[in-house]
Amino acid sequence: MNERMNENLWLTAAECAERIGLTVKALRLYEKRGLINPRRTGKNWRLYGIEDIARLNEILALKRLGLSLARITELLAGQATDLDRTLAMQQTQLLSLRSRVEDSLSRINALRQRIAAGEPISINELVSIAKETSMTDQSADAVAWRRYEQARPRTEGTIAAQLNDDYLGAYLFDGSGIITIARREGGLTAQVLGQEAIDIYPEKEDEFFYRVVAAQISFRRGPDGRVDRLVLHQNGYEQEAPRIGAAEAARMLADLENRTKNKQPVDNSEALLRSLIAQHQSGEVDYDRMVPALADAGREQMPMIRADMERAGALRSISFKGVSSEGWDVYDVAFENAAMEWRFVLAADGRFSGIFFRRLP
Repeated sequence: MNERMNENLWLTAAECAERIGLTVKALRLYEKRGLINPRRTGKNWRLYGIEDIARLNEILALKRLGLSLARITELLAGQATDLDRTLAMQQTQLLSLRSRVEDSLSRINALRQRIAAGEPISINELVSIAKETSMTDQSADAVAWRRYEQARPRTEGTIAAQLNDDYLGAYLFDGSGIITIARREGGLTAQVLGQEAIDIYPEKEDEFFYRVVAAQISFRRGPDGRVDRLVLHQNGYEQEAPRIGAAEAARMLADLENRTKNKQPVDNSEALLRSLIAQHQSGEVDYDRMVPALADAGREQMPMIRADMERAGALRSISFKGVSSEGWDVYDVAFENAAMEWRFVLAADGRFSGIFFRRLP
């Protein structure tokens, strides 16, 4: 059948279904929904090429996240296939799962060593392990799906100009981070405290997006119809920020400027950092001391962090550098085999809302 061309480029319906693990009936259904569009031969046989296979991979990835076919159709119909975005979503799922499994195995191993040494094990520790053993992928799936959704291309829409007044003002994230919405010629900007203002564009009423990063801002209205908070959608997470008054925003800005100018760390700052480093060196991290989004990100990145900590070696010294313009306590940290900069910021309730480290030259 020379109309099939190179078999590495084109597959019949039966071949495509067999290789991907679907049924021919499913292929017909996806075609009927407008999700795939196989080419036809002179004898009206369907042939599936690389674009069809990429789209099928996208469909299956979204199905594994629990999306219905109707929702998948709504999202993908008429949209070009973004294979890299799909693979990134799948990579996020697998990395998160691997991280959680490795974290659980590490904790189980530590408990077994304590048992062998005759040390008592608490009920809470056993309950925690039991929960992790029966864990599902729902959390990782949700993050992967949101990251996928946040990365899709956006198109600027038109909203009534007077609506922009509804969004103006300051909003407070966990960790005392403030984002301010202000006017610019022809639209709005969003400025996180300590950073440059960035233009945002309306997708529809109350829904805006950035062009320079894969992130969006949704404004939420209270029972009275007024905007009382916003949600930042970025990196697979959603951070809510209630609106605050201008006086409160000014006070917080003055407090931050004072801390930055006078290099004033938070209470027990060095002790908090030493504990944080020790936890990441041992692999037994107290994620309850972190806000949920940070805890999820920490679990996802734990294998890479553990590898960095192992290469760095034993902790030698810690030296406070100051407070960043965003309110993070910043330290130079010397290890046996590496010099690093560590920084962190706390939420209003004392939990970590941001942790960052990098190797120094």
